[in-house]
Amino acid sequence: MQTLNVGAGRTDQEYKDAEAGRLTELRADSQNDANYFFWAAGIAALGTGLLGVRLNFLVNIGAIDLLKFYGRGLSSLELYGAYGVWLVVLAGLGFAARRGYRFAFLFGMILYGADMIALIVTFSLWAFGVHAFFVFRWFQGQKALKDLHEGSAASHAPTVS
Repeated sequence: MQTLNVGAGRTDQEYKDAEAGRLTELRADSQNDANYFFWAAGIAALGTGLLGVRLNFLVNIGAIDLLKFYGRGLSSLELYGAYGVWLVVLAGLGFAARRGYRFAFLFGMILYGADMIALIVTFSLWAFGVHAFFVFRWFQGQKALKDLHEGSAASHAPTVS
């Protein structure tokens, strides 16, 4: 029976099983955090009025609010097009994040971080809090993917016998 220094008396097999379980949990955490892109898209759709219901006191898209303010000459069709682009981008990032692409989480954090600045300019503090929640969850998702890739790379490294 061979023990590892880091396993506190665990055998080689017990350590490998624990590591495999940890990687499985990281993958599940990443998948769960990727689902928040779809939640964000759904909530954004509620804030836009595309679903027939408009809850814009709690959910706002800061970039669209600024576009409405500064682009007063825009037609409602153009605004709905901007809403649609926002929703498609969020859904696309969700699909990419579920496939394990870390850039999707990072781009989502950058997108929502920039939108949080626009929300502060428009004094939408409740929507700022909702955005902060999503940024936090996407940070957790990219961290889980990073740990997953580092852990799987370490498990495939050659061992010294």
